[in-house]
Amino acid sequence: MVQRYLAHLDPDGPEPDPTEGRSLSIVQHADGSVSGRFELDAVAGERVQAALESIVQANRPLGDGRSRAQQQADALVQLADNALAAGDLPILRTAKPQVAVTIDIDDLVDPATGPAAGRMGFGALISAARARMLACDGDITRIVFGPDGAPLDYGRSHRVVPRALRRAVEHRDRSCVFAGCGAPTHWCDVHHLVHWADGGDTNLENSALLCERHHTKVHHGFRVERPPDGRWRTYRPDGTEILIGQPLRV
Repeated sequence: MVQRYLAHLDPDGPEPDPTEGRSLSIVQHADGSVSGRFELDAVAGERVQAALESIVQANRPLGDGRSRAQQQADALVQLADNALAAGDLPILRTAKPQVAVTIDIDDLVDPATGPAAGRMGFGALISAARARMLACDGDITRIVFGPDGAPLDYGRSHRVVPRALRRAVEHRDRSCVFAGCGAPTHWCDVHHLVHWADGGDTNLENSALLCERHHTKVHHGFRVERPPDGRWRTYRPDGTEILIGQPLRV
């Protein structure tokens, strides 16, 4: 009888703890790529979908040929980029969380260096070309090793793109300069048109704002240029220019 009255007073029953059923599994493969699976309750799932959808809808460049799955994957990476760049994530043993890569300086500056030249913080091996892309808008720390492999000298961290220069690039470019994109400045890296490892200067003339997706494209054959007329132009790997109104095919 008591149970019947209780059921009448609260027909929905006790509310389960939504956190108990949540899970996230990430697997790193031999080539450094990762795959995963997650389970979320309805409310948590709504939060994640809302955050991802906001980035998907804000980053729909003209001629975008990505699938829905690709758009959401790019949005997830951009969400992580924004959180890391903001510097508001919890401190990890006196250091802010960051993407780290260790690479020999000779490998970094040699364009002929093969794959697996750099090691990332979670153990993945990446090419020197990928390391040069990460170095476009990051900190470089020099560590000199002795013959026995022991560190002899820690050079101080050098900001490749100083804060004042980044503000100037943001003021000039206002968004990602890749044709048809327009992603906001806080999504973008400052890209060296001529890489600093190849002798390129760290100055306004040699800098361009590129979002994570198009920064990757530029380091894989695409090219952006700013002629004297001040209008950014984007070129495919075959040398043809990407013009607004035509499919981007990227």
